[in-house]
Amino acid sequence: MQTFVQVAELGSFTRAADRLGLPKSRVSASVQQLEAQLGTRLLHRTTRSVRMTPDGEQFLERAKALLADAEELRTLFQQAPSSLRGRLRVDLPTAMARTIVIPRLPEFLAAHPQLEIELSTTDRRVDVVHEGFDCVLRVGHLQDSGLVARRLGQLVQVNCASPAYIAQFGTPHTLEDLAHHRVVRWAPTLGGAAAGWEYHDGERYRLLEMQGVVTVNHTDAYQAACLAGLGLIQAPRLGAAAALAAGLLVEVMPGFTAEPMPVSLVYPNRRNLSKRVQALMGWLAEVLTPHLDPEGRSPLNP
Repeated sequence: MQTFVQVAELGSFTRAADRLGLPKSRVSASVQQLEAQLGTRLLHRTTRSVRMTPDGEQFLERAKALLADAEELRTLFQQAPSSLRGRLRVDLPTAMARTIVIPRLPEFLAAHPQLEIELSTTDRRVDVVHEGFDCVLRVGHLQDSGLVARRLGQLVQVNCASPAYIAQFGTPHTLEDLAHHRVVRWAPTLGGAAAGWEYHDGERYRLLEMQGVVTVNHTDAYQAACLAGLGLIQAPRLGAAAALAAGLLVEVMPGFTAEPMPVSLVYPNRRNLSKRVQALMGWLAEVLTPHLDPEGRSPLNP
């Protein structure tokens, strides 16, 4: 049943085998055995895709509920944190993983020595269900995806330039000044629409189109381009704090910052969340929350 759920959610025998640490042939045989026991076909298989039959869709929801109940029963009387076991898959933004979470990860694993962590670090928006994640940390506004979200706080934005850029182009003070400046453009997908300059006009946030000669799709490259003097950026203060303190970046136009970015833990909508996932999310919230600004606080509403 666990094998079928992985194949169904990932849409692939190969990916399910990698996720479970089993040979692909064993995964295929396990699903065939389950179908034989149930007396129905659960999956349509082709050389290029795997998709569920109507019976498979119905069985999937019941199977996930039963497995969650089984996990809860298995750990019902295990109170010690060290009794938690299994594998956890989590996705985090690269900068937060590198500077906040990974340095403190040894303490979580010391408290739960029988757990294994699969840690993905990326700035793209992963597919929580189809890529088999137990939880992910999302920065930005969430779309209605059928997932469950736990809001942790927000990232207040700051406008930055390098000293070299200011020496060449001057310091902007007003929106009119921006006509003589350029930005480093950030786009999730190169070739897509890149944002301009976001600001609050006293009633709502607006976007001012600006010129730019460089477009990047990664937060590290975004700040690196600014450090190189390639343009202005609007970025979370948390990520820019070290460079600002060292004088490598300079804050500009503090009255025209972008909208704060909400930070949330997101996980699949399951009736009973396993204790190991609860433990991980509780620890992530404890580690991350002190670095975030509370909801409702911003330069416009301190």
